[in-house]
Parts: sequence; C-alpha cells; structure tokens
Amino acid sequence: MNTVRTTAEEQAGQEHSGETRAGEERAPRVAVVTGAGSGIGRAVAVELLAAGWSVALAGRRPETLEETAALAPPGSATALPVRADVSRPADVDALFAAVRDHFGRLDLLFNNAGTFGPGGVPVEELPYEAWRHVVDTNLNGAFLCAQAAYRRMKEQDPQGGRIINNGSISAHTPRPHSVAYTATKHALTGLTKSLSLDGRPHNIAVGQIDIGNAATAMTAGMRTGALQADGETAPEPVMDVADVARTVRHMAELPLEANVQFATVMATAMPYVGRG
Repeated sequence: MNTVRTTAEEQAGQEHSGETRAGEERAPRVAVVTGAGSGIGRAVAVELLAAGWSVALAGRRPETLEETAALAPPGSATALPVRADVSRPADVDALFAAVRDHFGRLDLLFNNAGTFGPGGVPVEELPYEAWRHVVDTNLNGAFLCAQAAYRRMKEQDPQGGRIINNGSISAHTPRPHSVAYTATKHALTGLTKSLSLDGRPHNIAVGQIDIGNAATAMTAGMRTGALQADGETAPEPVMDVADVARTVRHMAELPLEANVQFATVMATAMPYVGRG
C-alpha cells in the first residue's frame, strides 16, 4: 500500500478543490472506519482503500485490523490500524489523535462499530449488563466518534467533512427479542438528524445507511432460520456485503454540498416491508 506523499496543507486543498496541478499526485482523502476488523466495516474499508482513500482502521482486535489491511489490493492508499474500543472515551480520543498526527486531516467517518447483544432473550430476562453493553457500543460509541470527528472537521482548513452512521433495518422495524439493539438503532436516527442540522454551518454532511441482511458472520444464522414476528422460525435471504460497501463509497464521494440523508440497502426478498 502507498503512503501519503503530500503535506497536510496540499492534501486539504486538493481534496476540496478536486484538482491537482499537471504532473502532481492527488492526495488521498482520509477516512476513519470503526468496526473495521470484520463484516461491513471490513468490506467498506477495503472498498475505500481500493478507491484511493487513506483509511484508519479502528477496532478492538489488532490482529483482525491487520487482516483487513492485508486485503487491500496492491497500489491502495495507506491503511492505519488503530486499536480502539469506541465505548471508551480515552480510546476514541487516541484514535482521532492518531489520525490527525498521521494524515493531517479527516474527510469521512463511517460510524459502523456495533453489537446485537445476546440473541433470542426476552425483554424480561435481559440482564442490565447486556443492555448497557449494547448501548455503550452502538449509541455512546457512535456519539463519541461523531463528536471527535465533528471537532476535527470543524477546526481543519478547509473546513468540513462527512459522517455516515450505520443504522439498520431495525432503526425502522424491530425483530423479536431485540430491545437493546432496536432502541439504539432508533436512537442513531435521532443522532444522525441532530448532527446533520448542527453540521450545516461548518460544511459537515451527515447521513445514515440502514442495512438489511448483508452476508456477514453476524447474519450467518439467518440463512438457516431467524425468529419471525409470528413466532415461527424461517430462513431469510441475504445480500453480498460488497453491495453495501459500494453504497457507502457512493455516499462518501459526493461533494459536500450534496448528501444522502438516509439510504436503505437490503436483501430484496427479506421480510422487512410488511414485517409483523
């Protein structure tokens, strides 16, 4: 993979103008992808790297972040693995400090880290510790990363950038026994709207992608059977996670005066429309 070859000032000016002088190399845009060690985060990180973005790969397990970096095709821009638990403020501060020190600016945050929590547990049996873990990761972690990115994007010159939050089909309609996950994903929609409003004066665009049944380790069990609203268990179709990654890239590469506020990308035949 390549390394960044321009100064922070050159990089910032080129990225916002979209132009370079004859014979000069366009500096890569810079992204942070949380939860980059697997699943959707890995797919998006590799897609961005292949498209010439420099990407800070954030996650709790350094070995899986290194595996993600190794998946980038030859000639990709810089991958920077950074161990970070997004539910810990000190880890988030260290992550964005590393991005500042290594790249000089930030153009995109894909706020992706999340957990479903214990599956199949009725609300009356869900331990508080399990509820708290899901809230700390999915909501508090998303807020902490968005706040750090917002500060950086507001302060840098040229000002601005983009935040894309990973919502879910569950931001609209729940699955059975998913109270913690569903509550946090509904809350992410409010976070997206509020950040989008507050970011306008600072050229910060904020959107959300709601994903249904992308083929990852988290959704592997759906092919054999998932609990439905009527109490039955039925297999569900899934889609290629690469289709999600391409959609995130499209959202990310729009000029900052344009924004996909909400996008829903789902397996065509999954039980969402009419669920329940």
